[in-house]
Amino acid sequence: MRILAISGSLRDDSYNTALARAAAERAPEGAEVEVYERLGDIPLYDADTDGEDAPEAVRDLRSRIAGADALLFVTPEYNGSVSGVLKNAVDWASRPPRGGAPIWGKTAAVAGATTGQYGAIWAQQDLRRILGIAGARVIEGELQVAQAQKVFDETGRLTDPLLGERLRKHLENLAHEASAVALAA
Repeated sequence: MRILAISGSLRDDSYNTALARAAAERAPEGAEVEVYERLGDIPLYDADTDGEDAPEAVRDLRSRIAGADALLFVTPEYNGSVSGVLKNAVDWASRPPRGGAPIWGKTAAVAGATTGQYGAIWAQQDLRRILGIAGARVIEGELQVAQAQKVFDETGRLTDPLLGERLRKHLENLAHEASAVALAA
């Protein structure tokens, strides 16, 4: 089981990227989590440059999504919604529409971390809707990490064992759903 984790933050010390890396350390048995590191290389979506000659970073993103069995999207919350770079990546991954896109039919989960008290819940709700419209099969449940500065140390390592267990269970649910979809296909 290959899970691709995509953090919607470009910040060097991002709690969301730290959460994606923590997911890689807690992959369920039989699964591997790869953290996508090139979100900042993806240009703004432009239908005129899409197609076989799409930019290399876009082709790489699409290839990694196509090669994954499941997707974990980890989103910050900016003004009550997802980051522009994450929405842009989903826009590229959702083309061509109506079944030809790499995101189409992929099992996905959402998570998010903020320094505030709500754990990116609004961004996760928006992201669930966006991913569903793009054709992903989003599993039930989110993983909200509120006051992230209290559960990650200065190196970005997850220090809260309860959150680590919640993250592990979230990944297990994602892997289980992706396996069920694969068996039904």
